[in-house]
Amino acid sequence: MSVGPDVLDALVARALEARATSTSAHPFLVVLDGPAGSGKTTLAAQLAPRLGEAEPAPVVHMDDLYEGWEAGPDGGAARFAQWVLEPFAEGRAGRYRRYDWGAGRYAEEHEVPRAPFVVVEGCGAGARGVDAVPRLLVWVEADDAERLRRGLERDGHEARAHWLAWMADEADHYVRERTRERADVLIDGYGRALAGLPTGGAGR
Repeated sequence: MSVGPDVLDALVARALEARATSTSAHPFLVVLDGPAGSGKTTLAAQLAPRLGEAEPAPVVHMDDLYEGWEAGPDGGAARFAQWVLEPFAEGRAGRYRRYDWGAGRYAEEHEVPRAPFVVVEGCGAGARGVDAVPRLLVWVEADDAERLRRGLERDGHEARAHWLAWMADEADHYVRERTRERADVLIDGYGRALAGLPTGGAGR
C-alpha cells in the first residue's frame, strides 16, 4: 500500500506542524500502527525521506523486536520501550538487536540516533507508552481478508496458522491499548485518509 502524493504531503505537513509545537528535546516520533498487512512498512518507506534532513529519518521496524510469531505485539512494545524510549528519555541514542526469525535468535545491533524525526512502524508501535513523548500516531487499517492475502503472499501459505494466531493476538492487544481510538490520523490499507488529514474529505 502506497499513499498518493496528496495524502503523503498532508501527513508530512501534519508531522512538521506537530513537531513545531513541541517544546521537548525528545526526538519526535511518527508512529505507524495497525493490524499486520495493512501497509505500515510501505508508508514508513515513503515518509522517512520526507522527514529526514541530509538523509532519511531513522526507521524502527517492530518486526525486528518481536521474538518470532509467539511474542505478539506486547513483546515488541515492551522491547521498544526498554531499548528506544528509555534511552531517548535519558538523552541517549536507542539501541537494539534485530531478532532473526529464521535463525530464532538475536542478530546484529542497531543504533537509533536522536534525530529530529524517528519513524516507528509495526504492530504495537503505538502502545500507550508513546503517549508520554512527542509523537504523531497514525493508524493504518485494512480488512482481515485482504491483510491475510497480503501476508501469505509475502510469507507463504505454510505461515497461515501463524498468521491467524497473530491476528487474534493483535486484536486483543488493540482492544487493551485502544490504539485506533488514540490515533491522530487514520489511513486505510489502500492509501486513503479516513480522519485527521485535510485531504480525501476526511479530518478531525
